[in-house]
Amino acid sequence: MSPSLDLRENREFATEIKFQVSQSVAEEILAWARGRMSPDPNGAGSMSDSYQITSLYFDTEQFDVFARNGSFGRTKYRVRRYGPSEIVFLERKLKTGGLVTKRRAAVEVEELRRLAPEEADPGWPGFWFHQRLIARRLRPICQITYRRMARVSMTNYGPIRLTLDYDVQTLPVRELAFETSAPGTVLSAGEVIVEMKYRVDMPVSFKELVERFGLNAKRVSKYRLAVVALGLASEPVQAVAQKAVPENPVCLTS
Repeated sequence: MSPSLDLRENREFATEIKFQVSQSVAEEILAWARGRMSPDPNGAGSMSDSYQITSLYFDTEQFDVFARNGSFGRTKYRVRRYGPSEIVFLERKLKTGGLVTKRRAAVEVEELRRLAPEEADPGWPGFWFHQRLIARRLRPICQITYRRMARVSMTNYGPIRLTLDYDVQTLPVRELAFETSAPGTVLSAGEVIVEMKYRVDMPVSFKELVERFGLNAKRVSKYRLAVVALGLASEPVQAVAQKAVPENPVCLTS
């Protein structure tokens, strides 16, 4: 489940559950995870489990993605970069029935200019992504940057992944380029976004984590937080509570 350098075009369905916790609780969770899970295969730092993520998010002039209008409410399109890499990923994140799948294409950062024309090039790996930007009239809205700590493990149902996102910041953007010099608006405000990702049923280790730290799942979107923080749309963020442990687990292999 480590996406950092994964060049597969399609990612399998998985369940994602998110939490927002204080910095102090996040450090306890991270210590817990480091004692029980392996570092992300593509991580760096002293514990080999951290990396920087910067993403450009897209929306329409009417902010249909933000408002979750129709099919816009199930998909997000973004360009994701890991650290200072010259390779970026064109991604579509699709959520269906509470399950998430991703499609992505790897291109060089200088190729982002190819997303500007009104006609997509069928010979380019980012053709499908460009086609959808055109069809949905999507344009770059903001850049979101954060530091991610990631741990992974294997269960009988496949890999599981725990991530903690620190220092979330955003900038408004209008161009298909990453901004590296200007400071961003802080979104995290001393809090850390924790995410559990797994297939089939929630693993015992995650249930233990939820119980031990009294975690309450909520519906949180970095993109929605960014739009509100930048004053691009006035609709308030609605944090919809989720059950930490699904009552009726769904088999994701069917």
